[in-house]
Amino acid sequence: MHEPADFPRPTSVPLDGVNLEVYEAGQQNVGNPIVLCHGWPEHAFSWRYQLSVLADAGYHVIVLNQRGYGNSSRPPEVTAYDIEHLAGDIVGLLDHYGYDTATVVGHDWGAMVAWWLSLLHPARVDRVIALSVPYQERGDQPWIEWMEAVFGDDFYFVHFNRQPGVADAVFDENTERFLRNLFRTNEPPPQPQPGMALIDLATREAPVGDPLMSEAELAVTVESFQSTGFTSSINWYRNLDRNWHLLADLDPIVHQPALMIYGDRDPVAHGPNLTRFVPDVEVVNLDCGHWIQQEKPEAVNRVILDWLDRNPAG
Repeated sequence: MHEPADFPRPTSVPLDGVNLEVYEAGQQNVGNPIVLCHGWPEHAFSWRYQLSVLADAGYHVIVLNQRGYGNSSRPPEVTAYDIEHLAGDIVGLLDHYGYDTATVVGHDWGAMVAWWLSLLHPARVDRVIALSVPYQERGDQPWIEWMEAVFGDDFYFVHFNRQPGVADAVFDENTERFLRNLFRTNEPPPQPQPGMALIDLATREAPVGDPLMSEAELAVTVESFQSTGFTSSINWYRNLDRNWHLLADLDPIVHQPALMIYGDRDPVAHGPNLTRFVPDVEVVNLDCGHWIQQEKPEAVNRVILDWLDRNPAG
């Protein structure tokens, strides 16, 4: 079990219509910004083992609770969580700090933000680092429609979209149990089509595997979601097909240097066409599950710093 690392106090950064809760380390205006984007259902605290290490390496580290999370704004409209808004928040942060470009790092949903930000605002991203979730090929069919056809209507992505509010209420009523059951390591191999298994975690009595976090660490995320509820974060999923349309006319190729870190035991599938869409990518596999930067913090830090040194910005 890793001991909690020191984590800075947040500041609230006002942007166009929203405020973002931001944690920083390192010296501002050194020309070396790196933005860390968390996934679902997480918190900026998930980057606790990377923040100080990257700052010590000379980076200005900007870790945000993205909209819908923590003390960042939670707009009521579902469409406020589409990729134009999520990517716009990162651009707004760069403008706030006076940076033209930054290295953007994302895990899980944060990786999707990083990939799509590099397409929507290519001049603002100099390098991309993604953990767990590879670049998503757009394909000929909107993503939720495709998932429904392939995995069925009980697959959680589809369920979130087709039955709005149902999963939200289950998670809200069982927040501590859901997150305790979700944030595990050394679990048995997942079923290829998990269906409702994710939602069922909210009512499972006995956790499977080993805890990812100490009680103090877990409490950070539990208390955050007990305060915010889950609807705003699940609204990200409810924009997947909207994002499919928003990305239609963009160059689909990620031209920036990229690092893709997979967990060998992560149920998220590896990207079979990754190099087709991300030609300048280096792929690293680690012996861990989905929560990569928390399960293997030393290895992740070593891989990231080595890759950054070999792929200087600009």
